[in-house]
Amino acid sequence: MKSVNLSLLILMKQFESYFDLQEINTTRKVNAAVVNVSGRQRMLSQRTAFFSLKLVTTSDPAEREVIRETLIKDITLMERSHKGLLYGDSEMNLLTSPSAIVRSMYFREPLNLDKRIREYILAVRTLATTADSDLTPSHPHLDYITNIAPNELLSILDAVVAQYQRESEIEQLDLEQTQIQLYQQACSAAAIAQAQAQQLEQTLEELKHTHSQLFQSEKMASLGQMMASLAHEINNPVNSIFHNLAHVENYSKDLLELTRLYQDIYSPTDPRIQEYIDSIDLEFLETDFLTVISSLKLGSDRLFQIVRSLRNFSRKDSDQMLKVNLEEGLEGTLLILKNRLQATPSRPPIQVIRDYGKLPSILCYPGQLNQVFMNLISNAIDALDEVGDWTHNNQQSQPLITIKTLANSEQITIMVADNAKGINLTTKNQIFEQFFTTKEIGKGTGLGLYISREIIVSRHCGEIWCESEIGKGTEFWIKLPLNPQCPDFLSNSPISTVK
Repeated sequence: MKSVNLSLLILMKQFESYFDLQEINTTRKVNAAVVNVSGRQRMLSQRTAFFSLKLVTTSDPAEREVIRETLIKDITLMERSHKGLLYGDSEMNLLTSPSAIVRSMYFREPLNLDKRIREYILAVRTLATTADSDLTPSHPHLDYITNIAPNELLSILDAVVAQYQRESEIEQLDLEQTQIQLYQQACSAAAIAQAQAQQLEQTLEELKHTHSQLFQSEKMASLGQMMASLAHEINNPVNSIFHNLAHVENYSKDLLELTRLYQDIYSPTDPRIQEYIDSIDLEFLETDFLTVISSLKLGSDRLFQIVRSLRNFSRKDSDQMLKVNLEEGLEGTLLILKNRLQATPSRPPIQVIRDYGKLPSILCYPGQLNQVFMNLISNAIDALDEVGDWTHNNQQSQPLITIKTLANSEQITIMVADNAKGINLTTKNQIFEQFFTTKEIGKGTGLGLYISREIIVSRHCGEIWCESEIGKGTEFWIKLPLNPQCPDFLSNSPISTVK
């Protein structure tokens, strides 16, 4: 026992001599802070635009005062975050200077984000301090804020956030690769010094795997928090629009019917009335008005479904088992990825074929399974994007993603398939390995399918495998038992049910 403890101590000393854990933790913390704060800028731009509009439209003096305070608080945070991203802020863990690419996005055209942020902050602050008597829907600052926030400013912030994320992923990948190299050196030196250190080598390997999983989980948690925040912010106004449109439709029908009764009973003898009826084309207006209302109802229903999908996808249940229907997770993922399914310059729109069987509710970790669905469907879209010319390179002219589900008394089976180029046998045999990726640097970390396998196999006692044929496409299959028996699953807390 003393010999084992001595070898363990020797290996730990070797490990410490090769790794700078403080540098690793600091790098991760700084990268996470930069991505989170830049993402928060995006959220604050939309939040302040919303409250700016509410400031002008509300007639309640007390509510208007609360909105003014909220706007000042949010815009102050936005200004501080902007300065911190550029010049550093230790309290926000912003300890590094932006890269040359990011600086050009802030200070050079065509983006020139620094100028646009400062102009936007000035406009919001000016509007927040404007006298009540001057707050009108036509106020120039309100017009500027509501036009730039959801359009130009949002697009530029999206571009900057994406660049921060790319740089963070590249830096983290370099750091991970360096860790692997240093780890190999540490193990080699320790093996020469003490053969008994092999037992700890396995422990350190597991720790490294856990470290990578935690990093990916932190990124998903950060994304989930942003999605949950956005869904929460717009949920109430969406609900108000969605439910009040039914009343608007009924009121409109009543008013139109009243107009018809007036026409039937009192014919327009006054030529001015007849002239106005002709000028507005009353007959067309009566028909088109209800069509417009119907269109608004469809739009609000679509927005309502998006908000619900965002809330379902981002719910904080990673450590809580729930009974859910997995089709809701699949549909929520498809809704979130709907924009990526649309046509691009290199391919037609992707058609999704749903072949759903009748699934029972299953005891699982829904947030983790949603992450698996997101990885598989995103990978299928990436594969279809790489096909190129669909009129020549593929016998089928339509890119397809097929999702199939079926169940029996023992398990649920899910298949996600594409009709892209397929993958060769060598790639197929390595596809679930940690850090293995066929994507270029900055687009893939090699962790998505590795973590998906851990979620399915270790956390849900299931199976996941890949089938592929060159020129025909790739299928990913998942089997989930209805009565899981693996230790990771059985050791967790009581069940909750989501209907």
